[in-house]
Amino acid sequence: MKKIYISILGSALLLLSSCVKDLDQYPHIEATSANVYTSVDSYRSVLAKLYASYVIAGQVKGGGDKDLSSNNGYDYLRSYFNLQECGTDEVACTWLSGDKVANLSYLSWDANDSWVSDMYYRIYYTIAICNEFLRNATDDKISKFSATEQATLKEFRNEARFLRALAYSHALDFYGNIPFVTEANSVGAFIPPVYTRAKAFEFVESELKAIEDALPSRTNVQYGRASQAAAWTLLAKLYLNAEVYTGTKRYDDCAKYCDKVLGAGYSLEPTYSKLFNADNHKRTNEIIFSFAVDATHTVSWGATTYIVCGAITNSPTDKQQAAGYSTSKYGCNNGWGMFRSRGELPALFGDVKAGVADKRAMFFSYEQSQYLDNLDNQTQGYFVEKWTNLKDDGQAASNTASDGVSTDFPMFRLADVYLMYAEAALRGASTANRSQALNYVNLLRDRAYGSTAGRISDADLTLNFILDERGRELYWECTRRTDLVRFGKFTSGSYIWQWKGGVKDGKAVDEKYNIYPIPSAELTANPNLKNEKY
Repeated sequence: MKKIYISILGSALLLLSSCVKDLDQYPHIEATSANVYTSVDSYRSVLAKLYASYVIAGQVKGGGDKDLSSNNGYDYLRSYFNLQECGTDEVACTWLSGDKVANLSYLSWDANDSWVSDMYYRIYYTIAICNEFLRNATDDKISKFSATEQATLKEFRNEARFLRALAYSHALDFYGNIPFVTEANSVGAFIPPVYTRAKAFEFVESELKAIEDALPSRTNVQYGRASQAAAWTLLAKLYLNAEVYTGTKRYDDCAKYCDKVLGAGYSLEPTYSKLFNADNHKRTNEIIFSFAVDATHTVSWGATTYIVCGAITNSPTDKQQAAGYSTSKYGCNNGWGMFRSRGELPALFGDVKAGVADKRAMFFSYEQSQYLDNLDNQTQGYFVEKWTNLKDDGQAASNTASDGVSTDFPMFRLADVYLMYAEAALRGASTANRSQALNYVNLLRDRAYGSTAGRISDADLTLNFILDERGRELYWECTRRTDLVRFGKFTSGSYIWQWKGGVKDGKAVDEKYNIYPIPSAELTANPNLKNEKY
């Protein structure tokens, strides 16, 4: 199997390749673009690296031979999960010092925070390798290939543009005003200009709209690769948050692009839990775009291994074990004991210990208190059972101690589109229908309850309900911080959760924490950058 990848060394891009089957062994050789981009298969291998950059940190099993130096040494998705979840009402990190997430958890980070920096550099690493691919996929560069091959390479080019747009969407969401680089900029000594959040928004929007019709339909796309619906979903997300990003409401456009997705033939997976197990690659009825993770080709101690193993306690009590708690229950060989739920998350479902009808309330609460006297107290906080390494037959998919999990991360799925449509309708989108929005929400609740018992009425359909329903449907799927910011609740005193701001009862924090700061080292390297509120 041929692997080709790009690592950043100073201001230069070095192309490296290897041809071995054993992921633990990579005899590296230096190469230039001239002898890498020589065939369609070579382009395909580089494209695979662009996708993989979201879930692996290096070229060797477990993240060795790293793509770039970082503070913590982990991949894009581990960083993304931490920045989207750790500071919210959904996750209690019970290894604060060991994983260096105390400042994220307490909304007290600064421009030197290790995870804030790692996320930034992971985003720009992915952007850099996408740019390098696109430099070598221009019409002129691919003119030496046959007409059929050129058509294939143009498809690859559209996928690279989608992946770059996705990374840029995360950059503008997290960091606001950001440095901007494309394939038009030459490699070498170059100080990137700064794009305002609004300008970065315009770029992502224009890229997605330029390629949306050229990407394959959902029935023609290979699993794990970008489709038209993936571009439409990302556009819907962009428009849903447009007021935060640009100051201009775009809810009509959000509903319009939700409708495009909804017209593509997706349907809800009947069993909610199967969306988050090791066979979730089979859920193409609902999952629109995912990051593929498996225990052979993308072994990582980040990505979904971090989420699955991190949620499992490494010190269950005797009574908990007698009650059926074990690592094997989740298809794992070991538990990391890193995460619990903050008390506010199960509270969205009611009294979980007494039993609730909503099947999305996937918590192990026996001998665990709902709320935490200390955020990193592993004897407190419910265990989240949503994510597993189990196959549909109930068997473990892999040896997690040596190979990690084989559970993919569903980046976009139909349920989120239903909720985005409903929110856009409530926020005044003329292109959305309120009764249709109610129907979409009730489809989710019918699945959750296994009957019509959980349905709501039109009077119940409010923005506050939508925020809570997003929490119930999408918890631990890396949407919560963005949602809370959009609703004006992430930093303000309008919604307080336990340990928000670093105190047990919670408190409001400075509004500057609605975005993350550009790392200090970048401010030194690029005089165009500045952190206005840090």
